[in-house]
Amino acid sequence: MALSLKDPETDRLARAVAAMTGESLTVAVRTALAERMEREMLRRGRPGNLAARIDEIVKEFAKLPVLDPRTPDEIIGYDETGMWT
Repeated sequence: MALSLKDPETDRLARAVAAMTGESLTVAVRTALAERMEREMLRRGRPGNLAARIDEIVKEFAKLPVLDPRTPDEIIGYDETGMWT
């Protein structure tokens, strides 16, 4: 299946991205469209692949053991009054 770009600016942008990334025109256009699709899905409130992957990573982090029992403030160095120690 062919995609014909009849708009000179669109053609220029596709070729510029392909040259910057070292990708073929096909890969550059496919990547741009996939990234746009991801943004649109997120904008419309539907999680895309990136959002699903981030959720997976968060779940994996939640399974990790706590190796330092100090509170975040203690780790950063704040005392009970909020002053840096």
